Amino acid sequence: MEAERYCYSMKPMILLLMFVAEAYCEFGMVHVISEKGSSSGKDYCILFNPQWAHLPYDLGKASLLRLQDQTTSVLCSPSDVPPGGFSNRIPMVMRGNCTFYEKVRLAQINGARGLLIISRENLVPPAGNESQYEEIDIPVALLSYSDMLDIGKTFGKLVKVAMYAPNEPVLDYNMVIIFVMAVGTVAVGGYWAGSRDVKKRYMKHKRDDGADKHDDETVDVTPIMIGVFVVMCCSMLVLLYFYYDHLVYVVIVIFCLAASVGLYSCLSPFVRRLPFGKCRIPGNSLPYYHKRPQVRMLLLAAFSIAVSVIWGIFRNEDQWAWVLQDILGIAFCLYMLKTIRVPTFKGCTLLLVVLFIYDIFFVFITPYLTKSGESIMVRVAAGPSDSSTREKLPMVLKVPRLNSSPLALCDRPFSLLGFGDILVPGLLVAYCHRFDIQMQSSRIYFVACTIAYGIGLLVTFVALALMQRGQPALLYLVPCTLITSFAVAFWRKELGIFWTGSGFVKELPPTPPLVMAPVSFPHTSEDSHAAPLQEDKEGQMINPTLHAEELPEDAHMEESSSSPLNIIAATNSTACPDDITVSAEGKSEQD
Repeated sequence: MEAERYCYSMKPMILLLMFVAEAYCEFGMVHVISEKGSSSGKDYCILFNPQWAHLPYDLGKASLLRLQDQTTSVLCSPSDVPPGGFSNRIPMVMRGNCTFYEKVRLAQINGARGLLIISRENLVPPAGNESQYEEIDIPVALLSYSDMLDIGKTFGKLVKVAMYAPNEPVLDYNMVIIFVMAVGTVAVGGYWAGSRDVKKRYMKHKRDDGADKHDDETVDVTPIMIGVFVVMCCSMLVLLYFYYDHLVYVVIVIFCLAASVGLYSCLSPFVRRLPFGKCRIPGNSLPYYHKRPQVRMLLLAAFSIAVSVIWGIFRNEDQWAWVLQDILGIAFCLYMLKTIRVPTFKGCTLLLVVLFIYDIFFVFITPYLTKSGESIMVRVAAGPSDSSTREKLPMVLKVPRLNSSPLALCDRPFSLLGFGDILVPGLLVAYCHRFDIQMQSSRIYFVACTIAYGIGLLVTFVALALMQRGQPALLYLVPCTLITSFAVAFWRKELGIFWTGSGFVKELPPTPPLVMAPVSFPHTSEDSHAAPLQEDKEGQMINPTLHAEELPEDAHMEESSSSPLNIIAATNSTACPDDITVSAEGKSEQD
């Protein structure tokens, strides 16, 4: 058996969902061209151990040598060496039957300038011991069996190869795309959630669209709900750690359903503005359809479900499926920010601090508690290396690497941002926007918190580049957003109200405008003096003013489009005499 040592190479991630760059091996490239020169070259992924021999960083400095196909043997004994050896060539042999050291030693003794080992299994770094490393001075790398077949199909048998390993860039351009998507989702979701929540207190639903105009109900988060949520997160993460291959499909199904609802919710305001499709389906007794929804809304629902189904079927198509996943993910985050509401800064602080501790524990503490020394968060987020399904959790925004690095060539890794890094700070941003509108503070809380989120995300990227290991994003996002919001409230001397949400949590409407109700007067003779205001049967004087909430619904809607001082005529009251007027204060005066 070969001495095998698995290469722990974690894909870049952030929180559930983080970037990770810890490795005990290196990826490289083998550049293949035809000896006939009839076709352009192509790069393939290789996995090598730099302790045997280093590869040049630049293709121009790599030796272009002829590839000798010896895949009919495993090169474990001198009898496997062809007559004439491998003079100034790179042999390509199959993996198995002996150690990597025995293979590369035979190749080096017989004049090889390098060695490619073909593996039908997962690529592992060719390992050896210290003395063996000192003896060998030619590079040895593993190439996948599928790539070997592609080389033969594309270039034929007469090919030349050059092995090299370009440097990995510190940051990839896809980080910019991740940053724009994250900050944009938090800003739009926070603004939409705050505006929608405040608008609901001022306006009634329009009557012309019935159920189609019904907005999603908001859910206020309480401390008990926060505790239950964290316990559920911990339980689900541990279950995924032990039963990943089974539960990952449950998570995928849940994501498809939730993303469909989110996409429908985000697109429905735009679809309702379309001038067509307003007709309704005929009356029936079917669930939901008995409300006779509009045809355009049914088409939108079908479209949302279709997008989720297409992603579910082609989710492993790396070239384009990530676009659908990002669209569905952003729609899901916007829907959650619009639906879930934390009504106080105290609640926001509790939620963010608890998840801050949760994140740090599962990233930095769990490696000391697991037998393999792996972080539970990292293992679940990246997907177990020994998973038979090769499925990844979809609860992330993902963008493929945009450079030509070996990592991008080998397995097309993605830079990932977990939904938790968007939703958790986004709830605070939404609260800040609602508080801005309540206090009429020109959105200073909203803008400050959004900028703080962007700065926290940049700090996360810098930490990843400097430490070259997984960083829980909430470690930086929580302090940035919480401290900034606290500082703005303290500077504006509104910390008490901002902390408790006074007047906002209780859903108290703003001071309603005064609306004049009719004043009834007794019939008097022309020569009589002005009579006192009529009293009701219980001796109470009729109040000449009514607040907006005391009016019937129809009157309330009429009032919203007219002046607050309009005099509303009542059907059961006697009109005022011509020589009596009612002032804004409700006092009767004589001409």
